[in-house]
Amino acid sequence: MDNKVVQVIVSLFIPPLAIYMKKGKIDNTFWINVVLTLFGGIPGMLHALYVVLM
Repeated sequence: MDNKVVQVIVSLFIPPLAIYMKKGKIDNTFWINVVLTLFGGIPGMLHALYVVLM
């Protein structure tokens, strides 16, 4: 399996983990995603997909 496919699947279930897998470190993008995920899940998923696919 390609790493990007795994990141997309993870971003649907655990968005902050997908950000961590993409960046390899905990930075502002990770914390923004944690906050967005806490605001209902869907914003965090969309943000994670944006970061993983861009």
